[in-house]
Amino acid sequence: MLLTLKIQLANIKNPPVWRKITVPAQFSFQKLHLVIQEAFGWQNYHLHQFSEKGYGSDIIISEPSSEDWQEVTDSRKVKVGDVLTTVKQKYKYIYDFGDDWLHDITVEKIEDTKATKADCIAGKGTCPPEDCGGPWGYEALKEKLANPKDPEHEEMKEWLGMEEDEEWDPDDFNLELTKIVVRGV
Repeated sequence: MLLTLKIQLANIKNPPVWRKITVPAQFSFQKLHLVIQEAFGWQNYHLHQFSEKGYGSDIIISEPSSEDWQEVTDSRKVKVGDVLTTVKQKYKYIYDFGDDWLHDITVEKIEDTKATKADCIAGKGTCPPEDCGGPWGYEALKEKLANPKDPEHEEMKEWLGMEEDEEWDPDDFNLELTKIVVRGV
């Protein structure tokens, strides 16, 4: 079985940031986590979880840690196809509990196709940089980077490691490059 999932960052607009990926049903949720990291361009620096409703869900799928404050189902032992079973089913992925990057996952298609690799088949928008303060921090960052007269404009470019003549493009998304890194997971 092969699932097509649309994964969109919540609370990010203008432009929205989303990826459409295909994943084999036999992938573990840990492997799905790694695919999402690559598809969005995250650096895998922070904790994460999958759940039905996000925070406050009864069942949390994650990598168990000594810091867990509630019972966690081991993401290495749960297959994606055992949980995501219905077209239009919704699920949540949270990355970085400080910045709270909430990703809305929607099952778009389930095919009776054998596959061993994930793929990214579409997407839009530049993924926010790590540790920029969540959706609200990213919106503020985009405003500063779009305005060369902003007193923090140069400081933000330096923080991001941008060249002097380089500009931040929130619409940038390279499907071919993303396909390469996702297929490598």
